[in-house]
Amino acid sequence: MTVSASVTAEDGVTPAAGETAADGRVDLSRDRPVVSGYDAVAIEVGSRLAKDGGELVGASVGGPATASPIAVKTALARGLDRTVVVADDAVDGAGTAAAARVLAAVVQHIGDVDVVLTGDCSIDVAARMVPAVLAGVLGWPALTDVTAVEPMADGTLRVERVVPEGVQVLAVQTPAVIAVATDAAVPRVPGMKDVLAAGRKPVEKLDLAALGVEPTELTALAGTVRARAQAERAVRKQHVIDTADPAVAAAELVDTLREAGVW
Repeated sequence: MTVSASVTAEDGVTPAAGETAADGRVDLSRDRPVVSGYDAVAIEVGSRLAKDGGELVGASVGGPATASPIAVKTALARGLDRTVVVADDAVDGAGTAAAARVLAAVVQHIGDVDVVLTGDCSIDVAARMVPAVLAGVLGWPALTDVTAVEPMADGTLRVERVVPEGVQVLAVQTPAVIAVATDAAVPRVPGMKDVLAAGRKPVEKLDLAALGVEPTELTALAGTVRARAQAERAVRKQHVIDTADPAVAAAELVDTLREAGVW
């Protein structure tokens, strides 16, 4: 089994802190990239899945700082067998959809991946969107809020996830994208032996060209997401549906969304 633990700029190797400017924007340019606590949980779950002969591969995408020796070594020290890093200016701040698109290309580059594990969310954006968008690009099922994952003899995964009604237990065919909850595992604290071993583990550094991804594609994705967000905000701001009839309200809502180009 090949397990890819996804560690991304939108969902993983993220700055530890930031400075807030007078206009409200958060400046992260001077902060040191670290592995977020959310993704440390994903790596720990991946280590348990891969313990019986599987390979645990880290996948990290983001700006140039993503490939810093400290960030990469810290991730490897947590139990990854090797890591694939895409550190490209075109990905830096490109957004959730772009990060997911590049991650999907990394997963395809690694090849023969059975499951992609991600953290619950990022510590900078916290949109909780990357796993679902990544799964959509790959054409795989996505499961979120997962608290336990266990390999079964028939090749499926026994997955427990939190739902409003309680706990849902599923038999999941692979490949799949799984976003683990914060209480899915307690991450190990790397010891000196782990840190020293991390320096000898393989690190593959790629750019977008090596993955066949054009920077213009990421720009277009970001523009589409922004346009849809603006359209949705405009709909919420400009249109008021005033009716007590649910059927009429639903029809008016559909017409409004179509007019705005959202649906």
